[in-house]
Amino acid sequence: MTPVEVSAGGTDPALAGALERARAACAEAAARLASAGIEPDALAEYVPPRTILFVTRKATMRPAGEAWRLGTVLLSTDGDLSTHGHTTRSAERGRPGYQSTSREERREIAAAALRGGYPVGTTVNYDAVPLPLTAAIAEPRSPEDELPIGYRDGEIRIRWRAGAPLEGAQPLAAYLRERVGLLTDPTHGAGS
Repeated sequence: MTPVEVSAGGTDPALAGALERARAACAEAAARLASAGIEPDALAEYVPPRTILFVTRKATMRPAGEAWRLGTVLLSTDGDLSTHGHTTRSAERGRPGYQSTSREERREIAAAALRGGYPVGTTVNYDAVPLPLTAAIAEPRSPEDELPIGYRDGEIRIRWRAGAPLEGAQPLAAYLRERVGLLTDPTHGAGS
């Protein structure tokens, strides 16, 4: 399929309709999850350690809202989409175990979530990248810049991973219905 052509008056009407349907599907999914009592995870921005006037401030997490993790994307309580970024569980730093550098880094990130005000054991998604549902979603991208969502065949579609082809990718509305069904009624799964 060729890239979406934009007329002098604005966005392609098919793309505009697809974006509106995608926004409505996101809002409906967020409302269904909230009404079912499914607790969202914390959403935060990682603030790395920094030194100011010879005083080092430890890394922390700055709260940025709440979101449900739905496979390759996060759906905020406001109905906005983001890539999932990274996830940690808030915990005490504890003593260094020196098992590996990467393990110590993960322990420090978990402690940063605790310093950010999240209670011990809270799941925190951090450094998520917003996925605005705008006409820019239809623009061609390099493989390194591929988003998990894209526009093809008149629909906003979601890839199973960023960079996967959009051919055969599920429409966003169907994907959200399936994922919400799995969370709200796990015994029946997506068939609900």
